[in-house]
Amino acid sequence: MSKTRTPQNASAADATRMGLIIAALKLFGRQGFDGTSTREIAGAANANIGSIAYHFGSKEGLRLAAADYIIETIQTIAGQALGNMAPARPHPVTPEEAEAQIEAAVERMVRFIVARPEAGEIVQFVLRELSQPTDALDRIYTGVFEPVHRRLCLLWATATGDEAESERARITVFMIIGQVIYFRIARAAVLRRMGWADIGPVEASKIIGIAKENITAIIAARKAAKP
Repeated sequence: MSKTRTPQNASAADATRMGLIIAALKLFGRQGFDGTSTREIAGAANANIGSIAYHFGSKEGLRLAAADYIIETIQTIAGQALGNMAPARPHPVTPEEAEAQIEAAVERMVRFIVARPEAGEIVQFVLRELSQPTDALDRIYTGVFEPVHRRLCLLWATATGDEAESERARITVFMIIGQVIYFRIARAAVLRRMGWADIGPVEASKIIGIAKENITAIIAARKAAKP
């Protein structure tokens, strides 16, 4: 006979599951997949080691669940600025609207990736996957990297008149994203060079302001270069 799960039990199970995902995200990012034991993950999540098999089937299943958590988190952040990123979604009608959406996306990225402490764990996990690709990276690429990049390319095309899938547009969008990511992956060096104790709302606003100036300048230069 199957055991009926009460709302209270369901809530406890969901909390355990999420605790394991967060613990795995941190430990896999810091120590690598092979360098992290299931016992360590369970201990960090204050959970029974058997709960990993119960919720995810295996350590690999837990890694994929951590990837899915990253996808859901970033889709939410990106969606707030870019809307539904499905290819069929119409892009803004005017260049001004497109430029505003690009700037809004960059602002969201800075406030989350650069200023939010928990984003460090996500970035570290993704960097590990990029250096040693697995099925988890495939999921993250398909769920986040490609759709966000394509959406930004569409916006860039509307703002500048470039072809959305041209080599130049794709490289430019990578550079726009890269200027934000640097402040996370080189955080220790940035703090030391800037003399900041941390990157909080005030510092994030300064980064956002200059990032937007860069976007405006690049778009203006592209428009001026058009015949």
